[in-house]
Amino acid sequence: QVQLVESGGGLVQAGGSLRLSCTASERATLGTHRMGWYRQAPGKQRELVADIAPGDNTDYADSVKGRFTISRDYAAQTIYLEMNGLTPEDTAVYYCQARSLINLRTSWGQGTQVTVSA
Repeated sequence: QVQLVESGGGLVQAGGSLRLSCTASERATLGTHRMGWYRQAPGKQRELVADIAPGDNTDYADSVKGRFTISRDYAAQTIYLEMNGLTPEDTAVYYCQARSLINLRTSWGQGTQVTVSA
């Protein structure tokens, strides 16, 4: 199973920006997995924020389109989530996910808290 380590969460004021990072433990993970960011707010279900496939195909939740950008660095085995124009509704624990395109196995990171104050 792929180990994923997230970083970059924190407290920011509304309108601010944060960049989340997720580094995979195994080489070639980004080339064989669809990588994504999910989030879970208190009392709510975990939801997809954005994901990216090896062919650079990306998908975004409607609520973050135009504000968030997912990207990756193969050499660093890392994906990023650039978040701009943050609102209190973006407050959640953000999780990195890796889903194998070979066997569909899913791995999750430990999560990183993002808190946006009004």
